[in-house]
Amino acid sequence: MRHVDFSPLYRSTVGFDRLFPMLDSLTQPDQAQAYPPYNIERTGENTYRITMAVAGFDEKELSIEARAHVLHVKGEKSEQPAEASEYLYRGIAKRAFERRFQLADHVEVQAASLKNGLLHIDLLRNIPEAMKPRRISITAEPVETPKAIEAHIN
Repeated sequence: MRHVDFSPLYRSTVGFDRLFPMLDSLTQPDQAQAYPPYNIERTGENTYRITMAVAGFDEKELSIEARAHVLHVKGEKSEQPAEASEYLYRGIAKRAFERRFQLADHVEVQAASLKNGLLHIDLLRNIPEAMKPRRISITAEPVETPKAIEAHIN
């Protein structure tokens, strides 16, 4: 296993303290994250959609929770009574799952819907007006230097 030491980068960056542990966690393999399959798509300039294939789950068996820049999607199948039929091949998974997605700053969950076995989670990146880039005009006139206040002592 390789471990990358990001400590030299802490000296030259400000405000990226969450970035380096997140990069470190990406380098470690996670075999349990193969189920269920999902897509992440950009649907607009500031809108995104996560689509997960959750065949066999209904709304009551799924839970979605967003907290501290992490989106948790969890699915737990309810216990079903033993059926009289015998499966020759079972290809539809009925196992529980938990999937986590790291959300960037100012990303909010807008809506979630379940249709045809696909769970759609719509996200919106809502950047506050104070954080948006703004253009600073440059003037050709020199800026006046501040004048010093002089005190007269008698």
